Amino acid sequence: MTQQNEWTPVGSRADLVSGAGIGARVGDRQVAIFHIPELEQSLFAVDNYCPISGVNIIARGIVGDIQGEPVVATPLYKKHFSLVDGRCLEDDSHRLRTYAVRLEGDQLQLAPREQGQGAAA
Repeated sequence: MTQQNEWTPVGSRADLVSGAGIGARVGDRQVAIFHIPELEQSLFAVDNYCPISGVNIIARGIVGDIQGEPVVATPLYKKHFSLVDGRCLEDDSHRLRTYAVRLEGDQLQLAPREQGQGAAA
């Protein structure tokens, strides 16, 4: 994944779990993809690597919202990361990389996102 417009297939619509995360491997990275169908923007993708615990576990986190912002709570330390921009709500020194994510027909696709860009497609 090297360019913003380079979409990489990572799965299918059938792989998505409503209200939960799934993991995907893209090159040398693990990515956590979340499907929250009740939101207008229903797909989110962030690094699966938790910078607090040092393990690939974000996809197994608890999905929720804080003041209307979709978040995932890390399974081990219960810190909340924004699914929109990857920042840790309790500690701004931690951040997850975000990815653009979309369904193209039934194919689930990811693309890299430049730092500082907003939510996934």
